[in-house]
Amino acid sequence: MSDILKQLAEVLEERKNADPESSYVAKLHSKGLDAILKKIGEEATETVMAAKDGHVDKIIYETADLWFHTMVMLSHKGLSHEDVLSELARRFGMSGLEEKANRTEK
Repeated sequence: MSDILKQLAEVLEERKNADPESSYVAKLHSKGLDAILKKIGEEATETVMAAKDGHVDKIIYETADLWFHTMVMLSHKGLSHEDVLSELARRFGMSGLEEKANRTEK
């Protein structure tokens, strides 16, 4: 399934510098990081509300929106889903408590 993330990342990069009048992604980038972050916040809230409501289809839909907008943010910052997957791989096999303790020690 990471193929879809790769394909999405490629499309996001292609549209990053497109005409904001013809591309939603380009419009987000043209508005800047704060606008992208605001959208992530909105999508995170909608994801939480969907989970609270318990409607499976809505949870999936809103989570997809959240992931999409997070990938736009990563692209805006010159990062990719691969960077996030690498971090998750680094943490794999480590307890959450251990990982958190390592973060606070740095």
